[in-house]
Formats: sequence, C-alpha cells, structure tokens
Amino acid sequence: MMKRRSFLTSAAALSLPLRAQEPAARIDVMIGEPVGRIAPEVYGHFVEHLGAVVYDGIWVGEKSKIANERGLRKALLDALRAVKPAVIRWPGGCFADQYDWRDGTGPHAQRPVRTNFWVDSREWAKQARRDGPENFDPNHFGTVEFVRLCRETGAAPYLAANLRSLPAQDFWRWIEYCNSPAGSTTLARQREADGEREPLNVSYWGVGNESWGCGGNFTAEEYAVEFRRFTAWTPSYGVRLALIGSGPNSDNRAWTRRFFERAGGAGLGKLWGWGAHHYSWNVSGGRTRNWFEGKGDAVLYQEEQYYELLREGNDMESLIRSQWGVMGEYDPQHRVKLAIDEWGSWHAPGTEPFPEALLGQQNTMRDAVLAALSFDIFHRHAEKVAMTNIAQLVNCLQSLFFAHEDKFALTPTYHVFAMYAPHQGAQALRTEIAAPSISYRRGEGTGMLPRLSSSASLDDKRLTVCVSNLHMTEAAEVEIRVHGGRPGKVEALALAAPDPRAHNSFEAPRSVEPRAAKAELAAGVVRYRCPAASVTRLTVELG
Repeated sequence: MMKRRSFLTSAAALSLPLRAQEPAARIDVMIGEPVGRIAPEVYGHFVEHLGAVVYDGIWVGEKSKIANERGLRKALLDALRAVKPAVIRWPGGCFADQYDWRDGTGPHAQRPVRTNFWVDSREWAKQARRDGPENFDPNHFGTVEFVRLCRETGAAPYLAANLRSLPAQDFWRWIEYCNSPAGSTTLARQREADGEREPLNVSYWGVGNESWGCGGNFTAEEYAVEFRRFTAWTPSYGVRLALIGSGPNSDNRAWTRRFFERAGGAGLGKLWGWGAHHYSWNVSGGRTRNWFEGKGDAVLYQEEQYYELLREGNDMESLIRSQWGVMGEYDPQHRVKLAIDEWGSWHAPGTEPFPEALLGQQNTMRDAVLAALSFDIFHRHAEKVAMTNIAQLVNCLQSLFFAHEDKFALTPTYHVFAMYAPHQGAQALRTEIAAPSISYRRGEGTGMLPRLSSSASLDDKRLTVCVSNLHMTEAAEVEIRVHGGRPGKVEALALAAPDPRAHNSFEAPRSVEPRAAKAELAAGVVRYRCPAASVTRLTVELG
C-alpha cells in the first residue's frame, strides 16, 4: 500500500484546473484521530419577525383552518421534528433590538400592535401587502408561543435580548418571567396566565444582536461596557445561563480583540459563547459588499456566481480559525466557544415564494451544497464551534421551508439537514482530501475552489461520511479509505439533480429530494461516483 505521506504528495501534484476528464479523488478517514464531539446545537435554527417567517410561516393561529397545534403550523412542526433541531434562536436579528418582550404577554386580543423593524426595507416586493402582520406586529407570537415551538420540536430556546432600546433591568426581568419558580413572582404568575405555569428553563441568552450595526451602532469598547452592565447580575433560578456576546460581522478581528480587551475578566467570566455572522453573497457585476446591493439571482446564476457563492461559504473556515486565535489571546483555556448564530446564502430579491416573504429567496442545489460545505467546516472545528443557527427557518434567506396559507414545501437545504442529522452528538474525525482543484473565471482573473468537501463522524460502530462535489458540471470518482477500522457494509444517499439550478416550489415540491445511490465496497475501500453539484451521505458499518 502506498504510504499516506507519499500519496498526499503525489495527489497535491494533481491540483490542476479541471478539464473534461474525471480524475480520481481520495478521502482518508482517521478513526484514531478524533477532533471533538459535534454539538447537536451546531444544527440550530433562527426565527425572526421578518416578512412572513413568523406570521403565515410558523404561526397560523389556533382558529385557523390550516392544520395547527395550538396555533403553530402542523406541517412545519412535523417536518422540523424529523431533523432534530437542537436549538432555535428568536426574536432576531435586527428585530430583537426593537422588541419589548412584555408586548408578547397577556391575552392575545389585548396585546399591542407595533411597527416592525423591517417596515421600510427597500427589498419589499412592490405587490406585497403592507398593512398586515409583516409590518404591524400583533404580538400574538410571544415568548410562551416561541418556547412551545421549541418544546414541540425538541429544541432548546435561545432568546436574543434587546440591548439597544431597553434597559438592563428588562433583561433580567425577562429571565425572571421565563425561569422563576411557579407562583413565586408577579412575572411567574403572568407566565402562568399566558398558559405556562412551570418555568420555561431558558438557558441560552444573547446579549444584544449585531451591536456594531442595527443593534446600536456601538464601538467594540462601548458594547463591552454595555455587556458588563447587562450581565453584572442575572438571576439563575437553578438554570445554568449560557450568555452569548454580539460578535463580529464576518471576520472582524479588531471588533473581537477590542471587546475582549475592554470586557476584561469580569465580562469574559460571564461569556459562554461568542456570536459571529457570516453570509455568502452571490455577487453580481461589481464587487460591492453593501448588504442590499450587488447580489445575483437565486436561480438564474452563471458559472462565476455559482462558484463565488461557494467560495464565500468556504471562507467560514478562515473566520473560525481567525476568531479562535484572537479569542485565545485573552482566553487561553478557550472557555468561550464560537456561536455562528447567523449564516447562509443571501441572494437578490425577485424569487420570493410570495410577495410578503421579505428577503425570501428560492433555494437550489447550489444552496444545498453550501449548507453541506458549511457543516463540514463546523465538524472539522468541533472543538471550537458550540452552536450555529442558519438564517432563517422559513420563507426567508436560506430557509428549510416555504409556507403560505395552506401551501407547504421543503427546500433542498432541508434535505441536507436531514441527511446530516446522524452527525449530531457523534465524534468528529480528522479527514484528508486529495483531489484536483476547480479553476474558474473570476472577473478579469481566476478563482480557485476545492473540488470536494467532506467530513466524518463516528457513533459506536456507525461511521458517517458526507461528501459534496462542488463542481458545477462534472462528476467525481471518489475513493474513501478508512484508517483504523474496516468497513463491513456501506449505504449511500444522494441529493442531486440534472441541473444545479433545480429547486422545489409549491407547484413542484419534490423536484429535489434525496435518493438511494450505489457505492462499491471492495478490499476495505469504498468507491463512489459523486454527481456534479451534489451532496452524498455514506453510512458505513465498521466490522
């Protein structure tokens, strides 16, 4: 057998632009080199009062003719349970720092109607109805309703507190409302009147959101002072609180360094997680990074846009390494972990499933590959990343679902979550990939991207290996070797389509869905032909 070092050396020499041929690629899985446990919270979700995420998407009301469980859309609950959501973040997002949690308490008919943060967004579709709950929130979906969503799907609630426009007292009062013992306080009795006598036991709390932007336009030093003030005293009621700081916009190391330095021991001692947001933009034309300009279409993209989105997704790896390094300067024991609590693709408006779905966008095989690529990165850094939350759950950005009136559909991204579910709680393993790189035209120059993305985990004797082919048009012949274990049986499940622009819709909800595939096992080596722009899960039983 060729020694591993000599194989990798020779494989590196193959890192040339792809042509029409299908060169062999190899993945080495090291059973004896665990990276860390993959926290189930890595498979987290995000719900914001943005467009039709909450009203119409999740909340249809108890009197609705649409099948529901206490006002929650039943089709969404059933589908979400199947992917085992470990945590859901709410109520934002930018909405969080304008939200008064008390508005979502009391009888529904008596709750105040408030102007939504996103009312003046320049991305609203022209034909969208502008006088509904998307812009004037009736607050029927409040804390209790959100926690019921979490309980019904097996997720832990993650609440993002308003740091920009509410005082620190309201932060710990919200904790009191959620966690104080039954009947013990006025707010506990309010919770009981809202339908939940027993404590909600909320552990995860975000202290502000995007405090460098819509969450207050703070400097890092100013936010550090606010963080220390908000967290100087918070009652626990026997619940171990996990406080998450408002980290950088993508890989802004200066923000992290300045916060950690100013927060000091008192602040860092309160910090469980450091949030970071990273969106992959399908850049079109100029290289603008303005959040509302310069993005390309979600479906009608060309080769450069296809690869540029994946290249930006691949930048998640450098973000994690970079932020982890800066955090270690002030927290050498790395007690604080990373929480990538907003991530996903962001395309130009125009493909929303219906006009009220603000920032809604179609979801193709390219988005599915991006999701798989992101999870592979999180797995490779399992010891660093404690939580992630894709943006968003339904009808917005890289959502898992489309839901409108009585219509409901799963997106390709949903199927990636389902395929990757066996990784939750398993031990991530080190993998090595040897494959030619992808070369593509990028503006006036050339862009490079890995041909394959992969990650592996072990749960008892079940080895799960996921492989994505990032090439837009060419399949790849892949050889998988397991070091430290012998494969006894292998099953393959593939998410692929003849065209990477394939997607699901209300009219054709099953155009893209996983199907059983064939993988060969001979002499302990797994061989598989990975379709272009596809995601595959290989389940290997070890002898």
